[in-house]
Amino acid sequence: MLFRLFIGLLTCSIVLLATDFDFENAKLPTSWKVQTTGSNTNLATWEVQREENNSILTITKIESSLFSIGGTFNLFFTKDINLKDGEISVDFRANTGRIDQGGGIMWRVIDKDNYYVARFNPLEDNFRFYSVMDGHRKELKSATIKLNKGWHRMKIIQNGNHFEGYINGKKLLEANNNSIAKAGGVGLWTKADAATSFDNFKAESK
Repeated sequence: MLFRLFIGLLTCSIVLLATDFDFENAKLPTSWKVQTTGSNTNLATWEVQREENNSILTITKIESSLFSIGGTFNLFFTKDINLKDGEISVDFRANTGRIDQGGGIMWRVIDKDNYYVARFNPLEDNFRFYSVMDGHRKELKSATIKLNKGWHRMKIIQNGNHFEGYINGKKLLEANNNSIAKAGGVGLWTKADAATSFDNFKAESK
């Protein structure tokens, strides 16, 4: 994993902080947490795996039966990146999952039960925004989109109470919401038995 931290002074009062993770040293970032919404135990195993000439982050195992994890969200996030406004992006690939294959970005993470999330699910052909408050997920916006199998790039832009969602450079979603108004962590998210892979995670806080 290459870790690159850039701090650029834009004005006397605005600092731009950008953090990249490409997982090239074959280890999980030590400052990130593996947790679960909807369960008292961590059901997913997150690992860095070598694939051809590249290292990727992927879920390799789900520790539960398919009938008990439908309301479970698998989280991999860090509070060391504190983002209120800015951009978060990641390459993602849906691999397997009978109940769900959804995966995406979480941001303004207060804890494992309070955050925003954007995810794409190829089983439903949709891209959605959700808020998760006290462990309960609420849909905020949805767009229909069908993607070919393989890698795609998701990006979220947050500004005040307004956020926008992009896939492969195309804006598909925008919404206003005040559920989580303060800065929080950032990370990655999947649902239930979705085994999703990620690479080239970038968070840019303003």
